[in-house]
Amino acid sequence: MRSTRGFTLIELMVVVAIVAILSSIAVPAYTRYVQRGDLVEGTQALSQYRVQMEQYYQDNANYGAGGACGIAAPTLGNFTLTCASANTGQTYAATATGKTGTQVAGFVYTINQGNAQQTTGLPSSWGSLTSAASTSWIVR
Repeated sequence: MRSTRGFTLIELMVVVAIVAILSSIAVPAYTRYVQRGDLVEGTQALSQYRVQMEQYYQDNANYGAGGACGIAAPTLGNFTLTCASANTGQTYAATATGKTGTQVAGFVYTINQGNAQQTTGLPSSWGSLTSAASTSWIVR
């Protein structure tokens, strides 16, 4: 008598089905985790930019002239940071916009001279903006 060793086709199909179910849960969760990690780049850059703008204001008594901010916006990997001054350089608004083709596309964060942090754009997969978006950066 010969004993056969190995797995039957049914056993292999059960294992494949289990792996598929686990993957369908794990991959979206991991993607969202990575996306939240990438959001930190934009919010942290805005916070650092605000500090630089306050230092510029201390030296020049304005945030910039002619609608331009006194400090050049840094170049970021996942976000485009822009800034505009107003009221003869007494106010400014800096905006970090998620670049198209990245995992943060659709996110838009702003900060101003009063440290008012706002989320002004979210991708559709994150739902719509809530009242919390007008006073904070939404990263979850």
